[in-house]
Amino acid sequence: MRRARIDPGALRTRLTLEVAETVVDATGGHVENWNAVATLFARLEPVAASSRFGPDQRIERVTHHITIRHRDDVASGMRFRAGARLFAIRHLHDPDESGRYLVCQSEEEGR
Repeated sequence: MRRARIDPGALRTRLTLEVAETVVDATGGHVENWNAVATLFARLEPVAASSRFGPDQRIERVTHHITIRHRDDVASGMRFRAGARLFAIRHLHDPDESGRYLVCQSEEEGR
C-alpha cells in the first residue's frame, strides 16, 4: 500500500482530546463529565455542511476530517476541543496502515 502524503507541518491546530466519564449524582441520576486526555496538534479540514428544518428548529451538521499523529488511546465516542468548539469523533482510520497518522471523521457539536 502506498504511504499517504501527509505534511507534518500541516498539523498546526492545537486540540485537546477528551474522554467522557459517567458519574452517578446524589439523586441517583447520571452526569457526563469530559476529562482531558492529551493536548495535541492536528490538521482540521471541513468536509461538508448541511442544514435542514425540523419541528420548531433548524438542524445543522458540519463534518470534519481531523488528522493527528497515531495514538493507541483514541476511539470513537471521544471528542476534540478547540477553545469553545467541540468535535465528536465518529470514525477513525489509519490512512495508509503505517501507524504514523490517524484520520478522525468528526462532527462539530453545537452548530
